[in-house]
Amino acid sequence: MTQDTSLRFREFKMPDVGEGLTEAEILKWYVQPGDTVTDGQVVCEVETAKAAVELPIPYDGVVHELRFAEGTTVDVGTSIITVDVAPGSGDAAPAEAAAVPPAQTEASPVAEAAAEAEEAKPQGRQPVLVGYGVAESSTKRRPRKQVGAPEQNQAAAAVQAEMNGHGAPTAPRPLAKPPVRKLAKDLGIDLATVTPTGPDGVITREDVHAAAAPAAVAAPVTAPAAEPFTAQEPLAAPAVDAGARETRVPIKGVRKATASAMVGSAFTAPHVTEFVTIDVTRTMRLVEELKTDKDMAGLRVNPLLLIAKALLVAIKRNPEINASWDEANQEIVQKHYVNLGIAAATPRGLIVPNIKDAHDKTLPQLASALGELVATAREGKTTPAAMQGGTVTITNVGVFGVDTGTPILNPGESAILAVGAIKLQPWVHKGKVKPRQVTTLALSFDHRLVDGELGSKVLADVAAILEQPKRLITWA
Repeated sequence: MTQDTSLRFREFKMPDVGEGLTEAEILKWYVQPGDTVTDGQVVCEVETAKAAVELPIPYDGVVHELRFAEGTTVDVGTSIITVDVAPGSGDAAPAEAAAVPPAQTEASPVAEAAAEAEEAKPQGRQPVLVGYGVAESSTKRRPRKQVGAPEQNQAAAAVQAEMNGHGAPTAPRPLAKPPVRKLAKDLGIDLATVTPTGPDGVITREDVHAAAAPAAVAAPVTAPAAEPFTAQEPLAAPAVDAGARETRVPIKGVRKATASAMVGSAFTAPHVTEFVTIDVTRTMRLVEELKTDKDMAGLRVNPLLLIAKALLVAIKRNPEINASWDEANQEIVQKHYVNLGIAAATPRGLIVPNIKDAHDKTLPQLASALGELVATAREGKTTPAAMQGGTVTITNVGVFGVDTGTPILNPGESAILAVGAIKLQPWVHKGKVKPRQVTTLALSFDHRLVDGELGSKVLADVAAILEQPKRLITWA
């Protein structure tokens, strides 16, 4: 029997990898036509408005066609690659389909056949995932919810059984988006053991956290060495024609999302910024002492670590600042956890990943999390999940030799702390002018829910801790 090309050639569509994003740019293909692929194999890297993400293919087979070239921005739901899931089983796809170049956006006969077969199915809601679904075999996607006649559903099942070579499906795969899968992997949770509560049986972040709650807390992992306070290497500038008078760079990806978010934040939340210049000589001495402490062995200890800890203590003493403004419901949402954001400059633009539940971490755990966060950001491997859910942020402009700034709030957050360069300066200490390590802190906050008194208390607490770091013990 000649196999229907609409069943033999599967179209993998650009998924929604960031919970609501509408497009993504193909950065790099890891496969070419003729390459053999397996279910779960990463076939390309794409950049969304939030991060760069690797996409795994949900089929076994041979790559037949790449529909778009690297550098192309593709709408979510558009087919980007065709896979022959039954190579050698019959005639190849029509020659016209193979002749379509990667950048061609018009559907090929294979794509049209697949679309017709898809449209023939009764339609139901199905979440868009990064190449994962509840599969009936290694060569099939999870079928849509069937709301049509029973005989239609039985016919579809029969076709799938014929393609699988047997009449019974394999065990279903848990349905979850990539950020949730990453979270489960990080927490050591088997998704097969998690009870889903999302639409159509999708496992949510809350489901994973609920499954992880009874588990014992793992020991902190030693993070790669990373030094947020050292001077950063300059980002590579794009090649410029020597005779060109100007260069136009498309606004897309992370930079486009950052620009939109900052404009929205600046013109939605009434910003107030306060400044304080302080003597951090004792903090710098403590940093040097901690570097030789056996409990911090293998971890990168730097001023940012103690600044982060100081901010967490200040938030504990003034919890009202850890909140967000819910315009729709006219409510202030008080957060009883701190997801600490750390602004990081990357070749793709500024990103702000955050340390989940930073308030619960010991100093070694916080050092480990900071080191891992910075290293991941510099490698360009930060996931969308790592940048969601932040409650308060630190931005370190001191790495560029800048004394201070007026940082703009991240949307949904009420405060952001800017840390300036730490410099040796003349300072009046115990009645005498002496050289001391000095820096300037700037705290911006949303004046709708943080008044001047609360903002001043938080900034003053951070300053007091950094001037007298023993308060990390007495105030904690």
